Amino acid sequence: MTQRLTTRFWVDAYLTRLRLQDIPAFVTAHGDDTAGAVLVKLATLDGAARAFSRSFDLMTGARTWSELCAGPESEVDASISRQRSFDPDLWVIEVEDRAGRHLLDDPSLG
Repeated sequence: MTQRLTTRFWVDAYLTRLRLQDIPAFVTAHGDDTAGAVLVKLATLDGAARAFSRSFDLMTGARTWSELCAGPESEVDASISRQRSFDPDLWVIEVEDRAGRHLLDDPSLG
């Protein structure tokens, strides 16, 4: 049986990784500690943003991050609000980086 990390543990580890790279990040919505889904909003501080969600590939068992939406920050915020209305257990982490770094492409964050 494969042991899954709790969402809270993953979020704490992700925030630590970002902090070690001097990338500001904040939890803007605290979801379920055990099994809540996570959305990551990347704000590039120029009025634009992207939101990423984690999906599960049933064929390979891999977890991957895919872009949920991108565009003006207000539109991305509206999309995230809609997602939160469907899922009150959803975590939202906002990453602020002019260079667009989010570290989600790091395989150890799967």
